[in-house]
Amino acid sequence: MNPWIYLLAAGCFEIGFTTFMKLSDGFSKWFYTACFAICAILSFVLLNKATTAIPLGTAYAIWTGLGAFGTALVGIIFFKDAPDFWRIFFLSTLILSIVGLKFVSYSA
Repeated sequence: MNPWIYLLAAGCFEIGFTTFMKLSDGFSKWFYTACFAICAILSFVLLNKATTAIPLGTAYAIWTGLGAFGTALVGIIFFKDAPDFWRIFFLSTLILSIVGLKFVSYSA
C-alpha cells in the first residue's frame, strides 16, 4: 500500500485518540479509554509503516499537523471551541504547510 495512505490513516487515528482522550474524562470512562488506546496504537503502527518510505521528519510533521488540524476541527465542531479568525487562519496555514511538505518530499 502507498505509504502516504498509511500516513493519512495514522493522522486520522491521531485525531481519534485525542478525541477519545477528551471523552474519557481523565481515563475514568472505560469505553472511551479503550477507544483511545486502540486509536493510539493504530496511529503509531501506521506512522511506523509510513516512515519506511517517507523521510522521518516529513512523516512526523505531517502526522502531527494532521492531528493538530483535525483535533482543532473536532474541538470547534463538537466541543464548542471558538472558531475565531486567527484560529481558522493559522489552521489554514497549517494545512498549506502539510500539502507543501507532501509535494516537496520523496518516497523511497
